[in-house]
Amino acid sequence: MRMLDLHMHAAVNPLRSVRKSEIGNMMAGEQGRMKTSVSIVPCFLCVELVIMAGTVLLAYYFEYTDTFPVHIQGFFCYDKAFSKPYPGPEDDSKAPPVLVYSLVTAIPTVTILAGELTCFFMKSEAAQEKTIVTADCCYFNPLLRRIVRFLGVYSFGLFTTTIFANAGQVVTGNQTPHFLSACRPNYTALGCHSGVQYVTERRACTGNPYVVASARKSFPSKDAALSLYSAVYTVMYVTIVFRTKGTRLTKPTLCLTLLSLAVLVGVVRVAEYRNHWSDVLAGFLTGGAIAAFLVTCVINNFQQTQLPPPPAPPQRPEPVLSMPMMPLACVESPLEKLRDLRSPRSHDHQPYLFPVTPDVLIPSRSISSEV
Repeated sequence: MRMLDLHMHAAVNPLRSVRKSEIGNMMAGEQGRMKTSVSIVPCFLCVELVIMAGTVLLAYYFEYTDTFPVHIQGFFCYDKAFSKPYPGPEDDSKAPPVLVYSLVTAIPTVTILAGELTCFFMKSEAAQEKTIVTADCCYFNPLLRRIVRFLGVYSFGLFTTTIFANAGQVVTGNQTPHFLSACRPNYTALGCHSGVQYVTERRACTGNPYVVASARKSFPSKDAALSLYSAVYTVMYVTIVFRTKGTRLTKPTLCLTLLSLAVLVGVVRVAEYRNHWSDVLAGFLTGGAIAAFLVTCVINNFQQTQLPPPPAPPQRPEPVLSMPMMPLACVESPLEKLRDLRSPRSHDHQPYLFPVTPDVLIPSRSISSEV
């Protein structure tokens, strides 16, 4: 009976160990989806917000103050490249700054919000990432975390593009196509007798100082840089995040529309003599490069944080069956048979006294007879 109890205990224990291991693996998988981070809140408050605030302040000083004076370049008398008619203030443009800034802010925001909400409600709970800060103190919902991350990086890139464009305009001081119309130089006082003469005097312009200062900020085009930055960022988000099957023409249509709007802003700037083609192309290059860098190197192509896969559960061990030991017949070896055949069986044969050598065998009887 004791042996039977031992066999039954051995058969039940593997099942219990397997169930315990499965429960442990499930708990380990749940803990793998929950990430603990102590540095996310201090880094966000002390580093990221400080950098963001510095970027906003720098963009403000470039745009609305005279902290960074514009470099004053000279010009040739009667230069046809800068003699286009004055198109009026920026608000009279077909693509005014208010409209451009509103679109570059609203379109990516609405697109990212719609995409994240859709992905959040379509994904299963097991496929979502979660973050816990300092044990159970602060819990960040994955939806809120991704929205803040993507929109925060986009806002940082928007102000960074503004800073790059304004810095280029202040450092180079290149004139717009309507510079001479806004400058209104006194050619007689300057002694301009031919178009080959180069004017370097700072007080050569007699027009409105604000309009003249704006006419010296042409390279690169800020509106073109902002529009293409917004378009490239949104296009990369739509292309990478939206993976719905059955909508083969939706993503290309949306992406081409956004890129066409950005290119249209540059065309309007050139058509209204507010920028040169080189200024618009430089703005496109600046905005596109910043957007591509932020998407690929900072937020890793909008990908979700890959959680480590839970360990595989061990295979269920098979119960060991106790089989009775059966006695086997003793089989005599052929060498033993050969030894029995070669050994003497009669009594008249006596054993050898000396070891047997392969050359000579000397029996004991013959030795005694000779002696």
